[in-house]
Amino acid sequence: MDLNLEHADKQSSRESEQHDPITQKIINLAQLKPKGISDKDISIEMPDLQPIQKAQAINKLLAQGFFDLFKQGETLLYKLKDPSKARTAKGADNEEKIVYTIIEDAGNKGIWIRDIRFKSNLMPTQLNKILKSLETKKFIKAVKSVAASKKKVYMLYNLEPDRSVTGGAWYQDQDFEAEFVDVLNQQCYRFLEQKRDSTKDYLNGPIAEKNATFASSKEVWKFISDLGISKVKLSIEDLEMILNTLIYDGKVEKMISSDGSNFYRAIRPLLDSSGLVKSPCGICPVRKNCCDFGDVTPIKCQYITEWLDL
Repeated sequence: MDLNLEHADKQSSRESEQHDPITQKIINLAQLKPKGISDKDISIEMPDLQPIQKAQAINKLLAQGFFDLFKQGETLLYKLKDPSKARTAKGADNEEKIVYTIIEDAGNKGIWIRDIRFKSNLMPTQLNKILKSLETKKFIKAVKSVAASKKKVYMLYNLEPDRSVTGGAWYQDQDFEAEFVDVLNQQCYRFLEQKRDSTKDYLNGPIAEKNATFASSKEVWKFISDLGISKVKLSIEDLEMILNTLIYDGKVEKMISSDGSNFYRAIRPLLDSSGLVKSPCGICPVRKNCCDFGDVTPIKCQYITEWLDL
């Protein structure tokens, strides 16, 4: 199998080709139904067309790259390709084209093999053989997802996986980098503490003093970047995730400016928190969603488990 992606500029040369009346009529029908046409649609539109003639015309259009072929339930559909995204799989059979198209449509978030099987309506053994062939040719790749370490998602070979698949900066080979997150947590808080302490002798009034203790997320990001403690390139959004953990710990408060920018400052509580507030439930940001079942439940809560162990 040799999959070669054609460039969209070849579409113009295809359009200039002279088609026989049968193939031209099928193309016209497909243009009226952009979601795809079935053999039944063709038979209704062209009742006098013999089955052998229909098969020859469809195979010719597929070979020339005018149609994408896919299954919807038990029905085969022929979809006219978008000229701006014209690409064909030469030498591939129709089922391989179906699988390739399904994976391509999934983008950089990938797709589970179960979903590919559901959309393609292929048998597991047959689908596994096609996936292995596509992987060998380096047209697709399998990527482990942090959402389910024992499962893989498939995407086109040249795509960079989405953060929801890899876990972003906080994961390395599917493992959560807890020590790395702890170090960032400590350094972010140290920076905000230093900024707060630097305003102790501020003489412009309490409001101005309080405002001076705030630092933007960009300032915190620059501080962490200059330290050089991260082997991966962190974004401002990454640092805001760390700063949010400090908010949940009651060490930092957040202010949003009129232009939507986020500012943070280290705080000191005036009074010690009560026992209930010191418990994980007291500062949990999703406690309103907590119940006896589902994903947010005390039975599965690692924070309560650790707190009770203490």
